[in-house]
Amino acid sequence: MKSGIYQFEGSSVVFVDPVRVLNLSYSHFRVTPSSYYSRFFEPTPSARVSKIQRKRKRKEKTPRPLNEREQAADERHQRVKHFLLKAHECLLEANDLLINLGKLRVDDGRTFYPNSTDEQSFVELGNVWQAPLFEISLHLNQDYRLTQGVQNCEKRNLPAFGSLVANETNSDMEADFLNHEYIIPKQSSFYMSDLKQIHGLIPVKNEHGFNLIVIDPPWENGSANQKLKYPTLPSRYFLSIPIKRLAHADGALVALWVTNKEKLRIFVENDLFPKWGVKYIATHYWLKVKADGSLISGLDLFHHRPYECLVLGYCYGKDEDSEYFSKLKSIPDCQVFISIPGDYSRKPPIGEMLREYIPGLEPAHCLELFARELLGGWTSWGNELLRFQDSRYFSRKDR
Repeated sequence: MKSGIYQFEGSSVVFVDPVRVLNLSYSHFRVTPSSYYSRFFEPTPSARVSKIQRKRKRKEKTPRPLNEREQAADERHQRVKHFLLKAHECLLEANDLLINLGKLRVDDGRTFYPNSTDEQSFVELGNVWQAPLFEISLHLNQDYRLTQGVQNCEKRNLPAFGSLVANETNSDMEADFLNHEYIIPKQSSFYMSDLKQIHGLIPVKNEHGFNLIVIDPPWENGSANQKLKYPTLPSRYFLSIPIKRLAHADGALVALWVTNKEKLRIFVENDLFPKWGVKYIATHYWLKVKADGSLISGLDLFHHRPYECLVLGYCYGKDEDSEYFSKLKSIPDCQVFISIPGDYSRKPPIGEMLREYIPGLEPAHCLELFARELLGGWTSWGNELLRFQDSRYFSRKDR
C-alpha cells in the first residue's frame, strides 16, 4: 500500500491509488487526497421516485439496431467483458482494501473546493504574442535549504514557453508564474508548447531519446466540448508527432490512451501506429470505480462505459531482434488495473506498472506527451502541463 499499487493475491489485476504514487515524486510536499479525488466520493442518492415523477416518467424507447461500426465496438467490448468482470470481483473480494477505499480522500482536515476562476489558462497564455517573454521563476524549497545547509536561495528565471525547464535536484522546487505558485517535483523537466513546437523536444542524439513514451491525446470528444474542460484536436493532427525521433536508439515502449470510440481504435491501428513506426503489442484497461467499490457506470452502458483503453506498442530501434527486446518480459493482453478517478480526464500514473516492459538500459528515460501534471524522473510536454501543479493541490509534509 505504501507504493500505491495493490496486487490482488493470485491475480494479475492491480488496484492503484494515484495519490500515493504521485507523492513518491515529492520530498517536502504531498498531493492532498481531497484535491485529487474530487469526484465519486459522495453517497449515492436514494432511488425513491415520487408519484409525480412516476406520472412524468417517459416510456422507454425501443433500442435501434446497431450500425456496422457500433457492432464492431460491441464485439470488442464483449471480448474484454470477462476480464473486466473478473477484475471487479477481485476488488469486491478484497475486504481489507474495500474497507480503506472510503478513507483514501481523508487528509489533514483541509477540504478542497475546485474553483475554475482561480486557474490560469495556459492554452490561452501560450497563444498570445507575449508568450515568448513570459518567465517562470524557480527556487529551492525552504525546508530543503535548511536540512541540507544550502545558503543559496537565488531564484532562476527561465522562459515559461518553448524551452526545457528542469529541476535537477533531489528535492521539490517552487515556481512563481504570473502571481501563481507551482510545485515542481524532484528530477523532473517540462517543455510547455503547442503541437507546432514539439520538435524542440527532439534530442540531438537518439542515444539521449526516451525508452517509455506515454501519450494522452486530447481526442475530439463531445462531452469535453460541452463541459468546456479542455480544447480538443482532430485525430489527423496527431500523425505529425515525431515518435520515431523522440524514441531512444534502443527503442521505446509507447503507451497510448484511447477512448472506447470505435472510430479512434480503427484510426490508431490502421493509421496512427503505422505512421509513428510503432508495432501494436497489447491493450490494457483502466476500470473506474467509486469509493464504495461499485463501477462508476453500468459495464454494458454503450456510450459511457466505466473503462478506458491503454494501447501498447514498441517503436523498435536499430534492430527489432536486439538483446534488449529478447530479454524483456512479454506484455500480457487484456491486463486490468483499477482506481477511483480524479478530475475529468485525469489519468492515473501508470509508468511504474510498465517498467518491466521498457527496452534499453536503466534508468529509463520517460516522457509524457499532452501531460497536465509532472512526475519525478520524467520529462513532460504539453500546453497545460502545470494544470495540477498549482500549490493549492498540495500541502507541506510534516518537517
